[in-house]
Amino acid sequence: MIVIKFGGTSVGDAEAIDRAASIVRDRMDRQPMVVVSALAGATNALIAIAQQASEGQLISAIRGVEALRDRHLETAAALLKPGVVLDEVQAELSVTFDELAHLSEALSTLGHATPRARDAIASKGEMLSSVLVVAAFRERGVPAEHVDATSVMITSDQFERAEPRPDRIAEASQRIVRPLIAQGRVPVVGGYVGATDHGIVTTLGRGGSDYSASLFGAALGAEAIEIWTDVDGMLTADPRVVTGARLIERIRFDEASELASFGAKVLHPSTIAPAVRLGIPVYIFNSRRPEGRGTLITFDAPRRPVSAFAGKGGVTIIKVKSPRMLLQHGFLSTIFEVFGRHRTSVDVVATSEISVSVTIDDATHLDSLVVDLSQLGDVSVERNRGIVAIVGAGMGESSAAMSRALGAVRDIRVHMLSLSASGINLTLIVDADQVNPAMSRLHDEFFPNGIS
Repeated sequence: MIVIKFGGTSVGDAEAIDRAASIVRDRMDRQPMVVVSALAGATNALIAIAQQASEGQLISAIRGVEALRDRHLETAAALLKPGVVLDEVQAELSVTFDELAHLSEALSTLGHATPRARDAIASKGEMLSSVLVVAAFRERGVPAEHVDATSVMITSDQFERAEPRPDRIAEASQRIVRPLIAQGRVPVVGGYVGATDHGIVTTLGRGGSDYSASLFGAALGAEAIEIWTDVDGMLTADPRVVTGARLIERIRFDEASELASFGAKVLHPSTIAPAVRLGIPVYIFNSRRPEGRGTLITFDAPRRPVSAFAGKGGVTIIKVKSPRMLLQHGFLSTIFEVFGRHRTSVDVVATSEISVSVTIDDATHLDSLVVDLSQLGDVSVERNRGIVAIVGAGMGESSAAMSRALGAVRDIRVHMLSLSASGINLTLIVDADQVNPAMSRLHDEFFPNGIS
């Protein structure tokens, strides 16, 4: 069997859902399970509704609810023939929007939204889209069966970024999903959404629908996972930044994971981890061009010095300098305990005998981090930095590739430089406004005129 995941743009309107049905119909012989995102833009709208309601802007929140209601009802009307099925689907959708309106009123009364309440609202997008998709698939000859995500995606109670529980997911998937597949049905489940053991709704964090697909693939021992999105696959660079970026037809798991972590938008960074553990190949296809070759992510892709580039801004450098570091055991551990205590992830690390420099994306707890780190040494902060990642499985084995990379950006100031422990990623920290120029120059160096 295979797991097919459709992103928001791939179920964004009636035309997109119609294409998705055709894609699934062509794969019926492979026993598909389908995971769907919310309609494009719906999750952002739901998060805005929660914020507006909690800030006392109830009229704006209710307007947002009604706008989403109209969009979903119109999509249903465009997908389904007039009759009993359409009436039932629209009624079911309206019940969910009535619940959203009541939740908005409750948040407005309380004057604040807890993470649990925000999850309750944000999760509605996938719940709504999965209902629409099931009805549309059935009308187009695909024997779809709706599966409530909260019954199979079992997670921790860390709301807004819940941790999946793979053993429980596997048990629930074998008990609920596997029999449907055996009966020739196509299970359809909303991604991103889960629930605790006690049935309280959670979410996996933004981009979590991809993660859901990989988790279900691992739980069911899928032969492949297909991610359908609005791009042709993974490219050598972001095409919005680099003219001439080209499709990568085969890429290694570790390379794809590094690219996702450092800014590539095609995949959520956690997406392929469950697939990697079981060696399940992951394909990325364009739902607007289903005839395209796409990208295959696998263990046995070519080992290249440079496969692709990724970049992102909004990075902050924190430097801690202390003579106490010299020849002292456990000092680095103490520093990283501070970051763990403040729930702040570190991306890039560089050290010397008496200093350590790290980068962070999320500066929410920066002030308290600085206070605690100041107990260990002199702390300095550099904002408005960016990361450029040069990714290739053979990077660490090729001093020539590293030399060419640094030569390509020789007139751009590099604040930090780090080669990953696995040798797969050479990371440059530059000024945020130099990320795009650096990526363009690097791409021209390694892929002149788009030659790969």
